[in-house]
Amino acid sequence: MLIIALGCSCKQLKKPMFFFLMNLSVVDICFSSVTLPWTIYSLLSKDKTISLPACVIQMYSFLAFTSSEFLLLTAMAYDRYVAICDPLHYNVTINKKLCVVFALCCWLVGFADTLPHAYFALISCYCRSNKLNHFFCDLTALMKLSCSETYMIETITYVEGAILGFGPFFLTLTSYVFIIKVIFKINSTEGRSKTFSTCSSHLIVVAIFYSTTLSMYVRPTSSFSLEDNKIVTLAFVMVIPTMNPIIYSLRNNELKQALSIKFKLYLFRRK
Repeated sequence: MLIIALGCSCKQLKKPMFFFLMNLSVVDICFSSVTLPWTIYSLLSKDKTISLPACVIQMYSFLAFTSSEFLLLTAMAYDRYVAICDPLHYNVTINKKLCVVFALCCWLVGFADTLPHAYFALISCYCRSNKLNHFFCDLTALMKLSCSETYMIETITYVEGAILGFGPFFLTLTSYVFIIKVIFKINSTEGRSKTFSTCSSHLIVVAIFYSTTLSMYVRPTSSFSLEDNKIVTLAFVMVIPTMNPIIYSLRNNELKQALSIKFKLYLFRRK
């Protein structure tokens, strides 16, 4: 919320990178809010029940925000690629219109590609049990309770995982490969070290995000374990939204300067 507030109020942060950071912050807030509050409530209260429509909505929202984050991380990687590899054309290439189009595509595609999962989850018959072996309504746990044929939804998951999972991952990886090549050409040791440190941090976040997500949904059914999936999902839901603001924002000097200025203005007004 602090990142969003600074991005909206500080003129020096009216840049493409911070525009994408604001979108990423919104995704992280929504991503955590979909699962953790309900999980905490169910742990603290005796009421651990949830209706099927509410369960499907939670599952759909979780998958939609995950897909949107996939695409946003790719857009941010492309933004960094142009900024470092082609800095003279950066302001022309990454203009305001393109940023808005990228952001809209990330949100729209993210919410559209998970509609089939929600549809099949809603029309499926559940006769095996009414106990969900998970801390929230996850697709894999919900399908374990289904008596209907799950071939279609599994196929859709694999196809979308290949297109919207591995596709953005390879695009992101390619962007950082070109970035690293340019970094090694920097003459200044300090500049090379600083840029490489930032890019390596981004890559760590991307690697954790993609590896955990793809391991949860794009894997053979025979090797799938709900217990392992719960552990991975818990780390995924809690760690990624915590790491993103630290890696992408708090290590950014411009954002820290903007925060310092706002804090000093606040103290000055209080006096």
